[in-house]
Amino acid sequence: MKWASAISISSNLEYSIEECVESIKSQLGSAPVDFAIIFISPHFSDRYSDLPGLILEGLPSSHLIGCSGGGIIGGGKEIEHAPALSITAASLPGVRVEMFYKTQASMPKLDTTPKVWEEWIGVKKELNPQFVILADPQTLHADHLLMGMDYAYPQSVKIGGLVSGYGVGGTNVLFLNKNVYHEGVCGTAFSGNIILDTIVAQGCRPIGEVFQVTKCDRNMLIEVNHRPVVDYLRDLNNTLSPEDQQLLQRSLFIGIVMDPLKTSFSQGDFLIRNIMGLDAKKETLVVGALLREGQTLQFHLRDSETSADDLEDLISNYIAKGHPEKLKGALLFSCLGRGEHLYGISDHDTKLFQQNLGSIPVGGFFCNGEIGPVGSTTFLHGYTSSFGLFRTLTP
Repeated sequence: MKWASAISISSNLEYSIEECVESIKSQLGSAPVDFAIIFISPHFSDRYSDLPGLILEGLPSSHLIGCSGGGIIGGGKEIEHAPALSITAASLPGVRVEMFYKTQASMPKLDTTPKVWEEWIGVKKELNPQFVILADPQTLHADHLLMGMDYAYPQSVKIGGLVSGYGVGGTNVLFLNKNVYHEGVCGTAFSGNIILDTIVAQGCRPIGEVFQVTKCDRNMLIEVNHRPVVDYLRDLNNTLSPEDQQLLQRSLFIGIVMDPLKTSFSQGDFLIRNIMGLDAKKETLVVGALLREGQTLQFHLRDSETSADDLEDLISNYIAKGHPEKLKGALLFSCLGRGEHLYGISDHDTKLFQQNLGSIPVGGFFCNGEIGPVGSTTFLHGYTSSFGLFRTLTP
C-alpha cells in the first residue's frame, strides 16, 4: 500500500491539475492508482463539470471521488480563503474498492431492516467494508444516513464530511468517477488488506463533575442531580477561574457519555454537543441532542489551546497502540470553524499530525459537518477534526 497527496494554489485549473498530477506520479512512482480523492475550492465552480475528466486523463483510476470545500487540505497544507485543488491517491494491492452514489429520495426508512440498507448501499456486509462518505447537507439527511449505515454495518468504520463552499461562490458539488452531482451522497467502501483507524478530535475539556439527567424534555435539559440545571450551572461558574468564566459565556458545550456501563471517564468517552440556548423563563438549557433521564453528562469548554491539546493527546494515544509503523496515508475532515479561525495560524492540525506521526500523506477539506465514530456509534460532529488513518492488515 502506498499513498500520496498534493495541492495546488494556482487560479488556473489546468495548471493546478497538472501540478497535482505530476506530484502524485512522482510520489507513487510506478505503482498504479487504485483510488483517488479530490477536493476543490468554489473559486472553480464554473469548471466543476470539467474537473474529473481532466484529472482522469492525467491520472487514470477506476475509483475517483471528491467534492467542493470551503477550505482545502493536501500535501501537508491547509488552504483557506483562496483557490485550491488537492488530490490524494493510493495504490492498494489486495484491497477491494467499491463506489456508490445515492440520493435522499431513494433512502430507506429508519424502521426498515439492516438488509434493506445493505442492498441500498450495494456493498456486502460480510466483506467488513470500511467507508469514506461525502454528503451534501442541503439535499440529504446525513444523520439518517449514518444511523442506517450503522444499522447495516455495525462493525464498519465510517469517516467523512459534509460538502462545503456553497456560500463563497458556487453550488456544492460531488464527484464520482466522471460524474458530477449537486445533491446526495458519494461513498467509497474499502475491504481486504486494509484497516481504517480514526482519530476524532472534538476539541473540548471537561469542567466540574459528571452529573445525571433527572428531568428533561426531548432536547431540553431541566434538572440534573435533582436540581434545576440553571442553579447547577450558576454554582459551577462560581468555581471557575476568570478566564474559564469568560469561556463559559461563549464556548460552553455538553458532553454525553456514550457507554452507560462506564463509571470512570476519560478523553473520547463523551459525545460533544452544542448548547443552543438558555430558556431563562423555563430555566432550561436547549441542547443539540435528544436527551433521556439517567444519562451521564458533563459540561465542557472549548478554546484553541484546549483544541490543540485534545488533538495531541489523541494522537499520543494512537501512537501508544503501536500501529503508526504500518500507517500509509490519512484523510482529514475538519470543521470550517477550526483552522485559522480557531488557531490564528494556518496548517495547525495537519502540522501537529505530521510532527507526531511523520510525513504521512494527508488530504481532506474543511466541512459543514464531520463524520466519525465516538465509541461504537457514528455521529455527525461540529468543530471537530476527524481523521481517517489507513494501514495494511498484513505486511
